[in-house]
Amino acid sequence: MPLRGGYSELLAGANVAVLLCLRTDPRGWRHWDALPHAPQEVEHVARGMPRSAASRGKYMLMACTSLKLAGWVIAAAIVFGSVGCNRSREDAHAREVATRVRTEFLHAWTNYEKYAWGHDALKPLSKTPQDWYGQSLLMTPVDALDTLILMKLDKEAAKAKELIVKNLSFDRDVYVKNFEITIRLLGGLLSSYQLTNDKQLLDLADDLGNRLLAVFNSPTALPYVYVNLKTGQVRDAKTNPAETGTLLLEFGTLSKLTGKPIYYEKAKRALVETFKRRSSIGLVGSTINVETGGWMDADSHISGGIDSYYEYLWKCWLLFGDKDCQKMWHASIPAVNKYLADEVRGELWYGHADMNTGRLTASQYGALDAFFPAVLTHSGDVARARRLQDSSFKMWNMHGIEPEIIDYKTMQIVYNGYHLRPEIVESTYYLHHFTHDPRYRKMGEKIFEDFVKYCRVDAGYTALQDVVTKAKRDEMESFVLAETFKYFYLLFAPPDTLDFDKVVFNTEAHPLRRTD
Repeated sequence: MPLRGGYSELLAGANVAVLLCLRTDPRGWRHWDALPHAPQEVEHVARGMPRSAASRGKYMLMACTSLKLAGWVIAAAIVFGSVGCNRSREDAHAREVATRVRTEFLHAWTNYEKYAWGHDALKPLSKTPQDWYGQSLLMTPVDALDTLILMKLDKEAAKAKELIVKNLSFDRDVYVKNFEITIRLLGGLLSSYQLTNDKQLLDLADDLGNRLLAVFNSPTALPYVYVNLKTGQVRDAKTNPAETGTLLLEFGTLSKLTGKPIYYEKAKRALVETFKRRSSIGLVGSTINVETGGWMDADSHISGGIDSYYEYLWKCWLLFGDKDCQKMWHASIPAVNKYLADEVRGELWYGHADMNTGRLTASQYGALDAFFPAVLTHSGDVARARRLQDSSFKMWNMHGIEPEIIDYKTMQIVYNGYHLRPEIVESTYYLHHFTHDPRYRKMGEKIFEDFVKYCRVDAGYTALQDVVTKAKRDEMESFVLAETFKYFYLLFAPPDTLDFDKVVFNTEAHPLRRTD
């Protein structure tokens, strides 16, 4: 039977819209009872209407007003119901992608277990193990443990943790690179300790941190590159700002957790000494001598060798509330944006400049530079971050996989390798977290699909020798499991997978919690 007055058709349409939404988001049932479902419910004022003309007019006016008000309510229900439907569908799709990421992570992890268990890394093409220093420091298990935990791969995480606490020893007569050992092993042990409360992991971190302290025994307090874990001997005075300034998150967290201030003091001093040597226009160079404190190369940029120095200026303020770090960040970022940012074809890129004059010297940008939108977003410069992320994504789409380095003026490749790097995924994750813009999940899904298409092999994931030909390279670094897969997963996983606001990621994607 047709509904009276034409108005109830609107009611019917509203209810259909709501029902469609409920199919994808059952949470909407809680609002169902609040909606008008039949003409009787919105036309109740007309029933029992008085017979007098005056009274009828009064009640007709009331009915009309009531119906108009109901109309606005129903129209709003349709609009918000539609938005809710879309969001619910997007969330459901995101969960599906997160499941795919987890499955692909397991493909890489189980092949590591099969072919390289107990070693630093897997070479996925030859299906053979690799150790950095001739003997294993369990680089992949330590680096990947917090990823296993966040993905709720409980059996695999327990097995990896057991291997670490039983077999990992730092009493080794080997020279190790302080920077890499700090961000991968020290960071990984601390993060996993905070996630599991297993004190054996903190004890290992304390032992490692104590063995690394010798690197700071230079005339300038800037750390040497290598240290012998058994003897404490150091070597290689030629280093860079990333290696001198990317230590405080890890050493500072170790200090807070153990109550030993020496860790914080040594790492902060190294960061401050690096900052103090910036040029008069506020830039740092790419190579410095830790014994003289003099710059050996004035090339300034945001790429490898400098990148995470800027990242830690901001993040050490966030994690520790250290106002010196906040001041150093605010003193540094204007120079970076003034002298290194470069507008080409209406696009934003960051190039290379002379640290003393600010003159642009090279129009090169690459996979490592792609971390910077994350830092810009985190520090509140979202508009600039969006533009730079667009440039990174353009670089990715040149060949379906990003090259290590390009010339952004000519859009020609400078270095054609691809090492399964996480930085562009990291920035995509940060931008989505802070803006909730669905385009970043779409962007991330495209990157993930390309990643799987070109880098998946029978025994895991492999780097590319050439992004144009897609020729492969027998390499799967531990950071692929620690960072690349983790950021892919967090981009699509439900927000409660990790409370972003209570942690700060180190430069190896290990989430470190506030300790005060």
